[in-house]
Amino acid sequence: MTLMNRRTFLLPLFLSLALTACSDAKQGTDAPAGGSAAQERPPTPVSIVTMEKGDFPITRILPGRAAAFQETGIRPRVTGAIREIAFKEGSAVKAGDLLFQIEDDTYSAALAEARASVAKAEASIPSAQANLARYERLVNSGATQIEFENARVTLLQAEADVAQAKAALRTAEINLDLTKIRAPFDGVTSISNVSIGNIVTANQTDALTTLRQLDPIYIDLTESSTNLLELRTAMASGRLTGDPSEAEMTLKLEDGTIYPHTGKLDMSEMAVSETTGTYQIRAVFPNPDEIILPGMYVRAEVTLGTEAGYLIPQRAATRNARGELSAKFATNDNKVETRVFPVSQVSGNNWLVTDGVAEGDRLIVDGFQWIGDGATVAPVEATVNENGLVVTAPTDAAAEPAAQ
Repeated sequence: MTLMNRRTFLLPLFLSLALTACSDAKQGTDAPAGGSAAQERPPTPVSIVTMEKGDFPITRILPGRAAAFQETGIRPRVTGAIREIAFKEGSAVKAGDLLFQIEDDTYSAALAEARASVAKAEASIPSAQANLARYERLVNSGATQIEFENARVTLLQAEADVAQAKAALRTAEINLDLTKIRAPFDGVTSISNVSIGNIVTANQTDALTTLRQLDPIYIDLTESSTNLLELRTAMASGRLTGDPSEAEMTLKLEDGTIYPHTGKLDMSEMAVSETTGTYQIRAVFPNPDEIILPGMYVRAEVTLGTEAGYLIPQRAATRNARGELSAKFATNDNKVETRVFPVSQVSGNNWLVTDGVAEGDRLIVDGFQWIGDGATVAPVEATVNENGLVVTAPTDAAAEPAAQ
């Protein structure tokens, strides 16, 4: 091979090696900067709420169902044919209003007969009285003692006949009056189960209609026996202040709207169900507009009293496998730590805890789902409104990154 040929062969080889060396040098220069950037991950922004101790209400959310304050099936007390239906089905009636009229011709005749019997019985009274007085004068001058006693018995029998006739008259008057079936209290009627001309019998099983009083109205609630024991323990220890029997109650209706009136406890069942482990509470609510109807399902929020502690919004808390409440906090050096609270109470949309929290601790309320214990965070001051939504303060949000 000539010298010229060797130069032609070696020149491309030298150029290739030079380009490779330059590329390796460039990669070596860039690699440390890239690795350092990967290691220096910026802190995760999270919304925090500063813990403040206070007295907060202890509440319970209980399922319930509405029941009429008074309810009765209207039944006849005498037998006869329905002559008149005097109410509009589904309308409101007042106590004493006429609902049904039963044919009363036979009862009117019975009343007239009873009056005649009274008059007949009363007519024998004067004669018996005069006869007794005559034998009383002659008992020692011709009349015997037996005749006198007989006259006295005759008068007593006449008076008894009058009393019996008057009782029959009163019965006839009552029966005639019972042909008019009236409302026993203010309420709302249901559909009539009879028509004009139908024969009804005294004290029959089937009701002619149903009358319900809707204002006020009962709400039947159920509570677990476990919560009952916890409540009694809290009261005995002095942690819970207030009288649960005076607790105010608010309702949420089936469509999610808040009922505008508050209610009061009416009674508690002094027994626990053997099948469900719950006991029944009955509350009474005003219902002037008849918004709540019997049978409707509702949810009641009951304020049992107040207790001193710290509020943890429900959105910021979770439950572990043992059912204990847990939440994440930001430490002084902005590290994440998880705290567990074995004991907690419901307070509106929050959990109330008494142990494991101190004044000024920073609770993470948003962004905690993607961070673990020990992670570095960038806290941003925020608040949680009554709907459970996190509201970040703009000034604090701007100042926090600057401080970092």
